[in-house]
Amino acid sequence: MIAPHRALAAAPLLLTVLLLTSACATLGPSGQELVVTATAYNAVPEQTEGDPEIAAWGDRLKPGMRAIAVSPDLLELGLVRNARVRIEGLAGEYRVLDKMPRRWTRRIDIFMGRDIRAARSWGKRIVRIEWAPPERRPSGGFLCGLFGTCG
Repeated sequence: MIAPHRALAAAPLLLTVLLLTSACATLGPSGQELVVTATAYNAVPEQTEGDPEIAAWGDRLKPGMRAIAVSPDLLELGLVRNARVRIEGLAGEYRVLDKMPRRWTRRIDIFMGRDIRAARSWGKRIVRIEWAPPERRPSGGFLCGLFGTCG
């Protein structure tokens, strides 16, 4: 049995750990999966319409970002702006930040900055993707004020 004075001393630490882990936890994939064709693209004028660093929704693309463009049919399936995507064969999570032309279906285009060699090396592959909807950020409350993370 824990002595009462030790339990009281540990309570603030335990509360802090619980608050931090709940505030910083990321959602795992929602279980939504699909097999798609994956190609790669670069932020160069020859591969885009208009400013190569500005995506379809106005997001600025920078080398090193983990971003993808999706075909219009995937938008209808829930791969909307800022959805988090895991791509078979690649580490980490990617964000949906761009859209592809209507002629493409069941397809993603992986942003590879200005590294044309990496994009060509990727080529065209059939991959499995998993995704989760965009994070919903709380609009107020204690943790928002504490961490400055709320919209």
